[in-house]
Amino acid sequence: MADEKCPKCGSPLGEIVTTKTGRKLQRCSAGRWNPETKKNEGCDYVKWLEVPPETTDEKCPKCGNPLVIAFTKFGKKMKKCSTGGWDPQAKKATGCDYVEWLNSSSTEELNEDCPDCGNKLVLFTTSTGKKMKKCSTSGWDRAARKATGCPYVYWLKPDEYPAKLSSAGEEFLPPEPDE
Repeated sequence: MADEKCPKCGSPLGEIVTTKTGRKLQRCSAGRWNPETKKNEGCDYVKWLEVPPETTDEKCPKCGNPLVIAFTKFGKKMKKCSTGGWDPQAKKATGCDYVEWLNSSSTEELNEDCPDCGNKLVLFTTSTGKKMKKCSTSGWDRAARKATGCPYVYWLKPDEYPAKLSSAGEEFLPPEPDE
């Protein structure tokens, strides 16, 4: 892999990098990603590499085969049956279809009232890590495909995220001996 060349400009490919979502990529050495402008500078060639599924000790609840942790092409993490797959020619799923999505969204109660209706607000974290304050009565009706409850939503900017309590790893220390 060290001698691979960029198909766009002929420069050698750079080192393999793992993204925040767990995907792996190799970028052209003549280009780079600028996090401030969120744009490529120089050659924009990127080679996405397949991440092999990681086997777990758990068994599939449907068929009893081992479960694996895999990533979709969009970076979503899932736990799926090791016998499940995709046949590109037939365009059909093969084997067991058990899937459990990981790193999905989470909700924490806040000690604040909704400015629209007076109910409590919750801190909702999306699967991509973005946070919003929303009314605890809000929801989504999948059948009707529309929002339900109070419509109040306030998206937080990264500097507005509530500070996490830092334990500095103290939970991993052994208990203090009694004297």
